[in-house]
Amino acid sequence: MTANFVSSLSNALPSDLKRSRMPAHVAVIMDGNGRWAKQRGLPRIMGHRKGVDTLKKLLRCCRDWGVEALTAYAFSTENWGRPTGEVDFLMTLFERVLRKELREMMAEDVRIQFVGDLTALPETLQQEIDRAVQETQDNQGICFSVATNYGGRQEILQACRAIAQQAKSGQLQPEDINEELFSRHLYTANISDPDLLIRTSGEMRISNFLLWQLAYAEFYITDTLWPDFDTDEFHQAMKAFQARDRRFGKVDETEGE
Repeated sequence: MTANFVSSLSNALPSDLKRSRMPAHVAVIMDGNGRWAKQRGLPRIMGHRKGVDTLKKLLRCCRDWGVEALTAYAFSTENWGRPTGEVDFLMTLFERVLRKELREMMAEDVRIQFVGDLTALPETLQQEIDRAVQETQDNQGICFSVATNYGGRQEILQACRAIAQQAKSGQLQPEDINEELFSRHLYTANISDPDLLIRTSGEMRISNFLLWQLAYAEFYITDTLWPDFDTDEFHQAMKAFQARDRRFGKVDETEGE
């Protein structure tokens, strides 16, 4: 039986987690699809297909456990350097999933949006993206952001260019430039910064992902390959997050008393 994009079945919050301490926004770097397939003697594309199923389940779990936003790193600006057949498959897969799952996203009140330079994507995929974003824009449930043709450095550069153009035309002064204004020129202007970044497959880098937005995010790194990242693994990530002391650079004055 094929799982729906977001199941209507309840997935209760585990008793050892506190809903009040759940991260509002979780970001994920979904690494290890190709290795998962290789370990099983399968084509890399089979790993990507399994990875989509994993993402569906994670979105469902986030919704049920009280996470307000999920951002998934689906395709980076560097991924164009992969074999042409794999890139073409990924573009087709994105398009097919959007077309197939839109009804479920509407039924479950999911709001989907995309961050990145979408102009380089195939025209048919851009059309499916526009349709999905427009049809779900008024939904009030979990915000699901898909980073597609996304690069953190490129995002910062385009924000700098936009701000510089406004300064050049006299619309603002250099002293007007602050963090709030800069953030408004990023792809993620209407999304809160992530509280937690999850990266699978044991890699210890952020791979040009949300360089500005991850300034104070907690990191959870697991050796598990993305297609095997299940609810139990997400549970462990939430336990680790809730055990962190998030000070945002501040010091507890009572510490040491």
